[in-house]
Amino acid sequence: MSQWDTADAGFEQNLGAARAYHELHGTLAAPRGAAIMDVQVGQWLTNIRRPGGLGKDPVRAARRAAQLAAIDPDWNPAERGWTVDWQRHNAYLTQLLTDGARPAAIVPGVTRHGDDIGRWLASQRRNWDRLNAEQQRRLAELGVKKAPPARKALSKSTVASGPRAGGEAFQTGLKALRQYMAREGGMPGRAVVEQLPDGTEHRTGIWIGNQKARRDKLDQAQLAALAEAGVDWAAG
Repeated sequence: MSQWDTADAGFEQNLGAARAYHELHGTLAAPRGAAIMDVQVGQWLTNIRRPGGLGKDPVRAARRAAQLAAIDPDWNPAERGWTVDWQRHNAYLTQLLTDGARPAAIVPGVTRHGDDIGRWLASQRRNWDRLNAEQQRRLAELGVKKAPPARKALSKSTVASGPRAGGEAFQTGLKALRQYMAREGGMPGRAVVEQLPDGTEHRTGIWIGNQKARRDKLDQAQLAALAEAGVDWAAG
């Protein structure tokens, strides 16, 4: 058996696992740690989405991409302009609505396959203007609308009027947090380092952990800013 035949056999085996995952989850936007049929299908999908991940031969790569698209047209979300996490949450939201749920009933705490779809949905509505046109179109087709501006405007006013709206370091952390949550739809893990538009890096995961640890020392303006950004513990 040639090296190419071996590679094709391996691809077909993994493709079978991908089909099984899609049958169970309705999407190929698997998290990296996902496994099925003794195949680390999440890591495999991560690998093949990378440039050149489908092989160096363009004909073979095109054939493999077509096989994946036949299972899930959105198997490679980066081509659409969003992340795998966004695609998975959107797929699960679609499934919940198809099952009869109404958008208004999908609140934080409503989950599917372990993902908090309600929390993600609230973030999409709140950060609507940061979504691209196709993301907005897909959500609108599901009956999702941009969050009313009144509460957001009030929160911004509150933050602006506070005597210590957090200082420069707090505002930088808040900016990084908002950027991450708008893109990923959830809170950053402790290891997350966010790159800001000016090219600087911010340890956003550690920063939000520190804010939570010193919650009692944050003033109302800071708490309001965090709550507006979607931080659950700041709103309580």
